[in-house]
Amino acid sequence: MATTARKKAAPKQLTTAQRLDSIIKSARKIMRKDKGLNGDLDRLPMLTWIMFLKFLDDMERIEEGRAELAGKDYRSIIEAPYRWRDWAADADGITGPDLLSFLVADEAERPDGSRGPGLFAYLRGLRGDNGRRERRDVIATVFQGFANRMESGYLLRDVVNLIDGIHFDSSEEVHTLGRLYETLLREMRDAAGDSGEFYTPRPVVRFMVEVTDPKLGETILDPACGTGGFLTDSYLHLERQADTVEKRRILQEDSFFGGEAKSLPFLLSQLNLLLHGLHAPRIDPGNALRFRLAEIGEDQRVNVILTNPPFGGEEEAGILNNFPEDRRTAETALLFLQLIMRRLKRAGRGRAAVVVPHGTLFGDGISARIKADLLERFNLHTVVRLREGVFAPYTDIPANLIFFDTSGPTKDIWYYELPLPEGRKKYSKTAPMAYEEFGGCLEWWNNREENERAWKVSAADLIQRDDQDRVMSCNLDIKNPHSGEVADHRAPTEIVDAVIAQEKRILDIMGEIKSILEERP
Repeated sequence: MATTARKKAAPKQLTTAQRLDSIIKSARKIMRKDKGLNGDLDRLPMLTWIMFLKFLDDMERIEEGRAELAGKDYRSIIEAPYRWRDWAADADGITGPDLLSFLVADEAERPDGSRGPGLFAYLRGLRGDNGRRERRDVIATVFQGFANRMESGYLLRDVVNLIDGIHFDSSEEVHTLGRLYETLLREMRDAAGDSGEFYTPRPVVRFMVEVTDPKLGETILDPACGTGGFLTDSYLHLERQADTVEKRRILQEDSFFGGEAKSLPFLLSQLNLLLHGLHAPRIDPGNALRFRLAEIGEDQRVNVILTNPPFGGEEEAGILNNFPEDRRTAETALLFLQLIMRRLKRAGRGRAAVVVPHGTLFGDGISARIKADLLERFNLHTVVRLREGVFAPYTDIPANLIFFDTSGPTKDIWYYELPLPEGRKKYSKTAPMAYEEFGGCLEWWNNREENERAWKVSAADLIQRDDQDRVMSCNLDIKNPHSGEVADHRAPTEIVDAVIAQEKRILDIMGEIKSILEERP
């Protein structure tokens, strides 16, 4: 009886995405075993700095090859024995307590047997020279506030060996890892949300970049850049325009600027931008509000500002002193709004797209004065009203996107209210906003007409002044007249007074009813 031999099936070839995803998942699984790491807020930064150093070494190899082909000398940004290839590439290399000591000690035995500064101490001491200032300073700043949290050098070696399998000199792998890294950042944002951090959903970022439409040759700033979402999307937006060597130089060297005062998002933003193709991100690690507003000159101004500044926080007295006395406020969002107005170029058409909390629109007092400045000195041409839950899980506070430019003063303000998807009451972490929901607004943007979602308001009567010409109110919280709701244009204090009066009247009526009941036999 004849038998048929079965061929053994060939192992399935993993795609680049599957292989990289497997590496990242395996590395995170190993890190969960380390007692020094508690949650993603510890694990993801560790994973980021390890990938950061592997990325730098692969980029160095590319530049070394180019220099050799051109017959030029090349000096590495990171020198031996601190390059990835010196201490990390050998799977059986330095490990355990020796690895931890090499990383964090001020002085340690190095992989080549000599003694000298530990890796982090060396990286913090890097200083730029010979035209390579940006990259060296980026590295030094990234590691300035960094501390290793892993307690097991053996587990760390296992993670390093896995990351060594990522090839950052492959454009396909970098592109794929860039997408995977965005997933990591979303998880990072979810974890950070519990610590008071607020990050902008990708659909909102993409929409703001799309309608602001930065052009190659313009300077783009995010003074509170977080993990770099606005700058990354702006880079991808401009990259399509960079089709010559000179345009690529402008894209890389003269286009993008950011600020991020917190060390963790600063680290995350660096790798995010590097993975997406910006070779030497110019991110200021200091507080963007630390400069005196009156001293910011034209050379510090930019063409485009895209940002979601922090709100709800408070700044120290030294920061508040940088602002005019009658414009000092505890609300960080209003301080950043003043900074944004100051840093927009006056020549040409400087423009800004800013996320603001709902309270900014109707706030009075100092808030009203700042909004009056905005209407009188700039053209606040559009307010896009977002629904509740867009920023879940960080907050349910409704937010607005405001768009203004330097062609002011404001004559008319267009409002556009984004509808919720059918059958939904609000957004949530498990049911977030999608970019496609901006479709109606995108179609309307360049061909504006009033409809059930869009309305226009004259700015002339929005600023209310007293007899001494002082700003009393500036209410930008204009309800949709097509929604069937009655618009209330009273100042917030008037509304509160009316509610209190109504509550008192109700208590009086209840008192009268009680008296009648008590008089009955």
